[in-house]
Amino acid sequence: MSVDPKRVERLTEQIGQERLAERDALVAAYLERPLAQREDPPAGVTAPQLAVVEMDGGRLQIRKPDEQSREPEPVAPEVGNPSVQEPLKPTTPPGTDEASVATATPSGSDEAPEHVAKSKHWREDKVGCLLVMKSEVRDVDPCPEIPAVFVDPLQSLKLAQQIGQCAVPQGTPFRVAQPEDDEATDAEERDEPSKRPGRPEVEKKRVVASRKDVHHFGPLLAATACAMGLYAAARRAFVADGLSENWSIYKRYFARWTAVLDFVHALTYVYAAAMAGRIFAEGWPVYERWIRWVWAGLANHVIEELRARQQEVGRATKEDKEGSPRRVVQDALTYLSNHKDKMRYDEYRKAGLPLMSSHVESTVKQINYRVKGTEKFWTEEGAEAILQLRADYLSDDEPMEDFWQRRQDAATGQRRYRSRCSA
Repeated sequence: MSVDPKRVERLTEQIGQERLAERDALVAAYLERPLAQREDPPAGVTAPQLAVVEMDGGRLQIRKPDEQSREPEPVAPEVGNPSVQEPLKPTTPPGTDEASVATATPSGSDEAPEHVAKSKHWREDKVGCLLVMKSEVRDVDPCPEIPAVFVDPLQSLKLAQQIGQCAVPQGTPFRVAQPEDDEATDAEERDEPSKRPGRPEVEKKRVVASRKDVHHFGPLLAATACAMGLYAAARRAFVADGLSENWSIYKRYFARWTAVLDFVHALTYVYAAAMAGRIFAEGWPVYERWIRWVWAGLANHVIEELRARQQEVGRATKEDKEGSPRRVVQDALTYLSNHKDKMRYDEYRKAGLPLMSSHVESTVKQINYRVKGTEKFWTEEGAEAILQLRADYLSDDEPMEDFWQRRQDAATGQRRYRSRCSA
């Protein structure tokens, strides 16, 4: 049986649009609820013991219908995984009063580099993982010693490069291969995994994805969390990297959840700052000391030494380029200062909470396999439809099965359209 690819494309967009209509109805019903009832679970839904929301972003190419050029562009790095040192261009969040934070434009979040923003076709998509997990609450830290992967000279450099693409320190005693792809390393799923005592396990995963901005994506995350009964969980955590948009959604819709900064993104800044202006033999002991402090929830100790280091190298000026020791130290100091309240990793382990956004990063990669490519373009409507279907496909509870049943029950027996057949 021969099926025209164009028909498959049209059917995919049609079904995607039907799923989007259901999604929008879910969000509208959530927003119509009184504020006092927005966290109440639906009837018949049992609240889990541990609920986790992780958020990240990817990229895909969008082209308007009137654009004819198909010239491929360089593949853009992922949001949260920018080029050299993640230095970034955000402002310091309101309320941050750090005397040592540099007077130049600070970088307290994981922003994409400027050349990405100027790209003609590359656009951001947003992805959320809503997880029902299980773990134990303990009186003592179940894993006080940092896992070996984070204090291994080669592996820690690979992690720092794959997240922030930091420079290889001078005097490094080994050759460092470039990452195999442009995705962040899933340290917790690759090396640290089941070996870490107390790590929570996933029981159920729901994925949401959209091209919409934070004003639309925030309600989508919140409505889905409400439908799953996550707001009524005994323990709740919101895990993300330092991107300011992530935490604006957190403050608006998940403010009473425990905020967790992704540990590997913190590691990237710590590694880059420890090696800035030093050869490997000098920087490695500093990095090892600092990352052990971060793992132990002692980020303030690192911030104090970073302040001292900033006094040694001086504050960054407009003449200091990205990757210069002054700029790297300043970026790390600002980043850790702005997010120190989300880096109580020892307390998170006692509470059985995750430390990394590895699940959503892995999901972004799986979505990218479908939507991302140097010569793959989407319209806005098509992108939103395929993101919804891909998110449904990657969800453990198989929402499409329920959709097909609802669609069948609502069928009238009338055809939506008649195929065009040649005479």
